[in-house]
Amino acid sequence: MTEDELINIENYLKKVFKTEGFCVKERKSIDDSCEIYLDDEFIGLIYKETEEGENDYQFHMTILKEDLIN
Repeated sequence: MTEDELINIENYLKKVFKTEGFCVKERKSIDDSCEIYLDDEFIGLIYKETEEGENDYQFHMTILKEDLIN
């Protein structure tokens, strides 16, 4: 992903979720996705999908069962 894409994704997440806590980081040697952090905690990946000349982005977040226990 380009630097502009990373910045645009980060700005979008901050706007949609109304928090400045998001940080988007490039992945080493993998250029079709980026890492998403919220307040320094890794929460998922965003993958770039290109189809028919258009780019879309898919957010993947794993929630561990033990994280759901109160």
